[in-house]
Amino acid sequence: MPEPEPRPRPSAARTTFVRLLRFLSPYRASLIVSSLLAVASQVAGILVPVLAGVVINELAEGADTRVLALEIAAIIGLGLVRGALMYGRRVISGRQALAVEYDLRDALYSHFLRLSFGFYDRSQTGQLMSRATIDLQSVRFFLGYGLIFFAQHVLTVVAVTIVLFVYSWQLALVALTITPVIVLTAYRYSHVSHPVLRDVQQKLADVATVSEESITGVHVVKSFSQEERRAETFAGAADAVFRQTLAANRQRALYVPLLTFLPLVAQALVLLAAGRMVISGSLSIGAFFTFNLLLAMLVMPLRMLGMWIGQAQRAVGAGERIFEILDEPEEVADRPAAGSLPPGPGHVVFENVTFGYDPARPVLQAIDLEIPAGRTVALIGRTGSGKTTLAALVPRFYDTSSGRVLVDGVDVRDVSRRSLRREIGMISQDPFLFSTSVRDNIALGMPDAPHEAVEAAARAAQAHEFILELPQGYDTVVGERGITLSGGQRQRLAIARALLIDPRILILDDATASVDASTEARIRLGLREVMKGRTTIVIAHRLSTISLADEIAVLDRGRITARGTQAELLDESPVFREIHDHGLLQQVVAG
Repeated sequence: MPEPEPRPRPSAARTTFVRLLRFLSPYRASLIVSSLLAVASQVAGILVPVLAGVVINELAEGADTRVLALEIAAIIGLGLVRGALMYGRRVISGRQALAVEYDLRDALYSHFLRLSFGFYDRSQTGQLMSRATIDLQSVRFFLGYGLIFFAQHVLTVVAVTIVLFVYSWQLALVALTITPVIVLTAYRYSHVSHPVLRDVQQKLADVATVSEESITGVHVVKSFSQEERRAETFAGAADAVFRQTLAANRQRALYVPLLTFLPLVAQALVLLAAGRMVISGSLSIGAFFTFNLLLAMLVMPLRMLGMWIGQAQRAVGAGERIFEILDEPEEVADRPAAGSLPPGPGHVVFENVTFGYDPARPVLQAIDLEIPAGRTVALIGRTGSGKTTLAALVPRFYDTSSGRVLVDGVDVRDVSRRSLRREIGMISQDPFLFSTSVRDNIALGMPDAPHEAVEAAARAAQAHEFILELPQGYDTVVGERGITLSGGQRQRLAIARALLIDPRILILDDATASVDASTEARIRLGLREVMKGRTTIVIAHRLSTISLADEIAVLDRGRITARGTQAELLDESPVFREIHDHGLLQQVVAG
């Protein structure tokens, strides 16, 4: 379980709040309109008790019935107008909230797609999904509704206070005597609630992480009968959420009733002072009634102050977690002057390449390797020797720590990633398929490819026959991650997907590891045709797949220790002899 993130300083919280407000910039017009509607509705709300006070005074003095009827009709009319204004304000602010949520989600998702492999190597999917859902909703609710309500309550307090001074400055001062205590209490609640609510968001993300891992890896969980243990892990994460939320609720249980009680103290003091003024004749009954109605209008905003402060702190905590993603730099980004990869036959060169996921622990060291255009080179070595890492540097999934990778004489860092990767077909050992049709999965790199081209790629990958046996053929929708297909079928679709884009460079990372021997033989025949005249890097453990290569490079502990044909390496490389002998043993057993 990840450790709780450091609690931010107040200055960081203020910075986050300002950055969140910037997402409202495109909606200034709707913000202004909704604010004006809020002001108008509050004015209408203030006029109601004022008119009510006038009616009471006139009743005490024996006013004309028709005048009273008009004044009561005016009160009803004001109520209707206020209701219409509140309706308009809620509709506009609701649309604004959804628009802000859309913008935030779009910015977050777009940045997710731009982030490099290194970021995902360090991150947990559940944590990222939590920020894109739970945290985003907290921000949306506050920016769309909470901010307007908070401003409306502040406006109510200011406007009502001014009117109270107009009616009786002495009573207004009595009412305001408790204000400093309310402000200090609210400030204290804001100060202590922010770190706790931020930790709640983190704990919720931990729950999402455990859930995502358990669901994604359900086959492994069930295979090893780990249901109870995973349930215990989830219960632990859920218990952490429970305890942290309980701590937040304890704070709320303390401060919210206190913020509710303090305005009532002010109201009690006003009732005492105003009652004496009415008895002495210095305040009319109507004014007494109006003053107390107006004072009652202050109770709700002051009572809600704690809730809105808590909501603001939750939104700021969520915003900080979202901005941690948005502020994450693109470790592998296009240079400002990056152009397109120029045409070429696919000549690949590694020049003195050193790389490590952790700079202090290099995985590759001083690699020099040239792959002439149209040639096939197999990378072999023990597990962890750096084969897959070396191949991943060609499409620039990672940048070298030192040295450079050249494609047709151009440093891959000097061209745009899009143009580079369109010329490279990647086929991994664990292919990923999307929950869409077979055709769409094959045509992922060329969505507008004609059906004939899709079918040709499927035939080359030995996938056409089994596709026709599916319920809807090429229109069959595969399950999540291609779960409705076998491992070999998924692999063949991945091969077809890579072949369709007609890349100048093909990278096969144990691409036939998930298929049986007969299927591998058919795929190998198709690949042999496709690989003609195409630069290919093969990472494999099966000797049958290695046999596709023109040359073999042996990696050991991040260095190339030998190069040559199978016959040459059997004499020169102990590592290759070990792999070769093991491969022969596999073939005997398989036979």
